[in-house]
Amino acid sequence: MFNERLTDFLQYLRFEKRYSPHTLLAYQKDIEQFDRFLTTEFAFNELKLVSHFHIRGWLAGMKGDKQTARTINRKISSLNSYYKYLLKHGVTEKNPVRQLHAQRLPERLPIYLKEKETEHLLEELQFEDGFKGFTDRLICELLYATGMRRNELQQLKEKDIEWSLNQVRVLGKGNKERLVPVSAALLDALRDYIQEKGKLEVHNDIYLLNLESGEQVYAGYIYRVVKKYLGETTTLQKKSPHVLRHTFATHLLNNGANIQAIKDLLGHSSLAATQIYTHNNIDKLKEIHKQNHPRG
Repeated sequence: MFNERLTDFLQYLRFEKRYSPHTLLAYQKDIEQFDRFLTTEFAFNELKLVSHFHIRGWLAGMKGDKQTARTINRKISSLNSYYKYLLKHGVTEKNPVRQLHAQRLPERLPIYLKEKETEHLLEELQFEDGFKGFTDRLICELLYATGMRRNELQQLKEKDIEWSLNQVRVLGKGNKERLVPVSAALLDALRDYIQEKGKLEVHNDIYLLNLESGEQVYAGYIYRVVKKYLGETTTLQKKSPHVLRHTFATHLLNNGANIQAIKDLLGHSSLAATQIYTHNNIDKLKEIHKQNHPRG
């Protein structure tokens, strides 16, 4: 069976690569979808019989169904990772995915808040009273102050705060750690939050952020909080935690930060992933030129 090692593969991604539950589910669905395609279209799903022609036929069907290039590329990546795992464990001798090329993606620039919008969010907007409001505010502050991904924030532990060094340790993709500096004011807020959390009848003293019930915050909660408060801050169509990550990076670049430093703070594996923020910086330079140059 093509997917007979799928469970082992997913366990490997979960415990060794530390992929998020959301990513694991996407990998599982993609591989199971290809397995069904082989069974339905070719009446087989044996690994040794699969070639790049079969995979190309699967992708062509998705293009015919108007799937986006980004979705198709994710499925190629899922299948490629599965084959790499099978090769590593001697289950197969070839990876037919290597003979395929990724779909060309339309250029998509990051969506971010203006600096005045960020000031409104963190300094003027009224959050709810009590522990829930404290948690919601910290979610927004930490995402903007550190550029963390949603899953990284959810998994942030109290012990990851390095108080004397004014920094937090973030565990990112591929189990890679990075250090991100934070302000003294944010550290004071974190101290107060942990103290207030300790007053709850039940609380989790391992993970930093808790619900009022004392349980660790979950990814959906973080998303809803950010969507709610960005809805009161900006007219941007997209209102997700990643918008605050983009805002963190863009504001750093606009205020003179080195692109390599931003790469390290974001936890990107290559500089190419960080280069998208330079487009926004060029737009700002054009605006400054237009406003200030005699012949702008």
